[in-house]
Amino acid sequence: MEDLMKLRESIDEIDSEIVRLYKERMEISKHVAEYKITTGKKVFDKAREDEKLEKLSSLAEDEFLKHGVVELFEQIMSTSRKKQYQLMTEHGIVEKEDFTEVDSLDFSNARIVFQGVEGAYSQLAMKTYFGENCNGYNVDTWKDAMEDIKCGEADYAVLPIENSSAGIVSENYDLLVEYDNYIVGEQIVKIDHALLGLEDADESDITSVFSHKQSLMQCSDFLEEHKQWEKFSVSNNAVAARKVKEDNDKHQAAIASAKNAQIYGLKVLRNSIQDNKNNSTRFIVVTGKKIYTKVANHISICFEVNHESGALYHALSHFIYNGINMTNIQSRPLQNKNWEYRFFVDFDGTFEDDAVQNALRGLKEETISFKILGTY
Repeated sequence: MEDLMKLRESIDEIDSEIVRLYKERMEISKHVAEYKITTGKKVFDKAREDEKLEKLSSLAEDEFLKHGVVELFEQIMSTSRKKQYQLMTEHGIVEKEDFTEVDSLDFSNARIVFQGVEGAYSQLAMKTYFGENCNGYNVDTWKDAMEDIKCGEADYAVLPIENSSAGIVSENYDLLVEYDNYIVGEQIVKIDHALLGLEDADESDITSVFSHKQSLMQCSDFLEEHKQWEKFSVSNNAVAARKVKEDNDKHQAAIASAKNAQIYGLKVLRNSIQDNKNNSTRFIVVTGKKIYTKVANHISICFEVNHESGALYHALSHFIYNGINMTNIQSRPLQNKNWEYRFFVDFDGTFEDDAVQNALRGLKEETISFKILGTY
């Protein structure tokens, strides 16, 4: 049996030779980048890379080695591309994003739209962000709000995008793709759900409860203690509170904020019934203009990738290689493409950062249907 130390020495020698050849290859890649910079040729040439991977894998004897060769050279070529993107930025080839920087958002005569009725959490988010006396109005659906931005009826819309307990508001992710409206701000609101009923009702009287589906999920532990209650989903928590008041049925209750008890003349039957006592919802502020403030330091994007092994990994590697902190990733299914997805990513950075420029350049070239959703 060969001595382990000698085997390790042999591996060390081979590894040193691999590093030497890798450095030599990367030096040649720099010349390739310079040629592409001069000619305007794109960095990513998928057909060329696929052809090369097939040729290289054919040099291996068995399937295990073939797979390893492909994985190795996919990584090498991916790193080579990232170096080329970096060199393009260093040469001053910067793709100016089609967004305009402003000193601050103009709220002076702004009309702001939110979904729901008086007392909705969206209204609370709006007043927290824009001020108590802002010029706000309500619509029935989130799509209505986005449509009002598109048509110029409103300057800004406030939409819930994610809850710390129940997860994403999937419909609003889809609306960000459907409409050319852009995120310019965010507001986090603490969510404290209460059980509301008529003034003469007690908790023991309740047989049915109404709320938004997200709120029902956020109070699942409490509702599990009352399995006999029928649960009904409505468009908004404040709508649920208004319904209980209008129906005047003491067997009905709403899950909403305690503030809705004051607004609609109801009684708080139980406070803080949400599972997570630190429950919060993140709201986004959107507008129809491609603008951002000079203090913006978060960027939201979406993209699709080819439905093949490693595609998402290679897309996300642009954040790793450029040292960018990715703060959120979500996915939504693509219409008419079963089991294929669109990915939504939030990350720290600004358009002026070289690292961000490198990452965005790579993502634009190597993904499908890339879109910047806003910076804020």
